Amino acid sequence: MAKTFNVAVAGATGAVGQTMIRVLEERNFPVGEIRFLASERSEGKELSFKTEKVRVRKLDHDSFDGIDIAIFSAGGDRSLTFAPSAAKAGAVVVDNSNAWRMDPEIPLVVPEVNPHAVSGYKAKGIIANPNCSTIQMVVALKPLYDYARIKRVVVSTYQAVSGSGKKAIVELEDQVKSWAEGRTLESKVYPHQIAFNCLPHIDVFLDNGYTREEMKMVNETRKIMEDPEIQVSATAVRVPVFYSHSEAVNVEFEQKISASKARELLSKAPGIKVVDDLSRNVYPLALDAEGQDLTLVGRIREDISQANGLDFWVVADNIRKGAATNAVQIAELLAEKYL
Repeated sequence: MAKTFNVAVAGATGAVGQTMIRVLEERNFPVGEIRFLASERSEGKELSFKTEKVRVRKLDHDSFDGIDIAIFSAGGDRSLTFAPSAAKAGAVVVDNSNAWRMDPEIPLVVPEVNPHAVSGYKAKGIIANPNCSTIQMVVALKPLYDYARIKRVVVSTYQAVSGSGKKAIVELEDQVKSWAEGRTLESKVYPHQIAFNCLPHIDVFLDNGYTREEMKMVNETRKIMEDPEIQVSATAVRVPVFYSHSEAVNVEFEQKISASKARELLSKAPGIKVVDDLSRNVYPLALDAEGQDLTLVGRIREDISQANGLDFWVVADNIRKGAATNAVQIAELLAEKYL
């Protein structure tokens, strides 16, 4: 009989939590018992898993008896509060929040990039899931880094409102409807109108003028790539798109890498689909990435301003590969090699 694992999903009623449940089903993860955890507000609700209905339990310190893997998407505060309890109960935590990412004792993992880092879970019983915008970028960077080593990355992100949660999706919908009907547009989630607009402001501004979102990309990239010497500068922009983040990436390498060689390397790399036929106006689109797990890469070209540079465009579904799917892939590595 094939081995199964008891799995808890903390934050199960949220958008990412529900997607985690779907991904566990789609990828046929070997689940024995499934346990759905959420706040008091959601206690008693029923969610579907495969053919059964599962009642949501309140997330607390005693929620993890008998659990092998606990996948968290309950927010940073709850992760700081409850993830250690899950680990103490014997579960391995895969956490989607920012709470543990830069802890030097906790691995930060993208399975296509640094799967070996999963073994570090033994230190605290926790593995961190990176920021959504970081995940898709490092998936694209990894095969190029292995060939020519990266000196510097300059990235501009164009991030969907779903990255801010359900309220932001509703706000964009409401603003578009209000605009079409000639009514005043109300902004509550964002400091400015998001419909038909771009906001160069994701998360809070820091003393250096960057936002916390931008600095996540700097610090997480270095940790995942295991190279503290990589120079990264990011500008994170919120755009009026519902799902899928897009990124314009400029990379300087230590040696020359041609556009054709880059296409070859990327086309062979796990988790990537090269979408790059300019003669037919084919390049990665947010709408194409929505609902799938591949990272789409296109507009691959040699940087005309420097000898060892490339430019390319990267798109991925921020709720799936940028959060839920990456977490389940980490759980798969645990199940296959460590538990």
